[in-house]
Amino acid sequence: MSETVTDSQYFTRAVSQLSPGRGMQTNRPVMGAQGIKILDKGAKITPRLYERLVQHHPTTPLDDAIDIEDSVNGKNLRAVGEELLDSNLVFSRMAEAPQDRKLLLDCLEAVPLPPAVVFQLTVVRDVHPGQFRYLVATALTAVWLGNRPLALRNDLVMLAAAGLLHDLGMMHIDPVLLEPSAAISPEQRRQLYSHPLVSVLLLERHAEYRAEMLRAIREHHEVLDGSGYPAGLAATSVGAWGRIVSLAQVVAALVRPGRSHALLRLSVLLRTNRHRYDTVLINRMLPLLQRPDDNAPEADGIDNPVADPVRHLKAIYQTLLGWPAALAQDTRWSAARRGGMVFIGERCARIHRTILESGVAPDQLQSLDADAISGLLSDELSLITRELAWQLRAVKLEARRRWNAAAHEKLPDSLAAWAHKVEAVCADLVDRTTAAAVQTEKI
Repeated sequence: MSETVTDSQYFTRAVSQLSPGRGMQTNRPVMGAQGIKILDKGAKITPRLYERLVQHHPTTPLDDAIDIEDSVNGKNLRAVGEELLDSNLVFSRMAEAPQDRKLLLDCLEAVPLPPAVVFQLTVVRDVHPGQFRYLVATALTAVWLGNRPLALRNDLVMLAAAGLLHDLGMMHIDPVLLEPSAAISPEQRRQLYSHPLVSVLLLERHAEYRAEMLRAIREHHEVLDGSGYPAGLAATSVGAWGRIVSLAQVVAALVRPGRSHALLRLSVLLRTNRHRYDTVLINRMLPLLQRPDDNAPEADGIDNPVADPVRHLKAIYQTLLGWPAALAQDTRWSAARRGGMVFIGERCARIHRTILESGVAPDQLQSLDADAISGLLSDELSLITRELAWQLRAVKLEARRRWNAAAHEKLPDSLAAWAHKVEAVCADLVDRTTAAAVQTEKI
């Protein structure tokens, strides 16, 4: 199964995008399906020849058999890590103490890299350099989040490996899914939801990687309220390392170069998603985001601020309270449908608690008037409003999915009315270019 995944058409397409002069050669003979030698050791490989070899379905795993010039290794990983620590405010704050900086870089450099992983990471670096930097950023964040008193060095190295390799499977699914604004078909969504499993399949044959590390990769899109993928795990079913990598990849994505107001956006996302991510880890990260940057120039406001965010927040709050909870008790419906409605009611309740904890419930905002909402407060309330609208709309979509209506079957009147209300409330707020949660949805 691992060979089938490794030789996927999408990864082959990525290899074909390497420079035609890219130095590659075989480090062993490559054997064909009937025991016939296709290539000798030391044969030169071009991207075009690699494509042709894949079509012959060799029994020798190609990624094990090919050495690539100027490949990813511990030292150049460390160099990318150093650049991130020096250039990005969040990472520089993680490494303010010299011993912390050394620990982050040492763990990154020590990640075990079998030949097949080296080959695939090198393709990621050369074809998708921004994605490669994001993987390094995730590795650094995972080590920082996992570093506690008495933490074992090998555990931190394995966390760095999980962060660095968690999205290796993304190279084996449709590359359009790497585009944040691309619309996703149902089949592409199934591919997206499978990529943590593909990453594990690519790595599990290597003895260098521990079971805990593979589990963290499998769980890097699981979240505590059960709305993640691929297994929909919830609460304590998500392991400690899975929680770390789940949060680390969100942090790394939101502080990518080019993300405006990255610290504010990430702070808002974490404060409004305590039901999804580990609270202890969130509380460790938030102080890095909320410290002022005295060296930063005066920033412009966010793009597309929400007009009258208080009014919109009140509407979101009231819509959550209006969830038709009676559906979960109505014996006209199947046990599966009633159970699904219980799940949706719990999600509504969690978002309701998030609103209270974030200080944006109607009674908490009643002292604010339009004149008081300006500058940073306006930006923050706008981002919170859009994030909560995205969460509310996601719950509506999940409610429809769990109701699982047959073709031409109408939703119950109460559920249909609630879904219509959600759309009315969120219509002008959910924007794929500004909602922080959506920006991390396809990572």
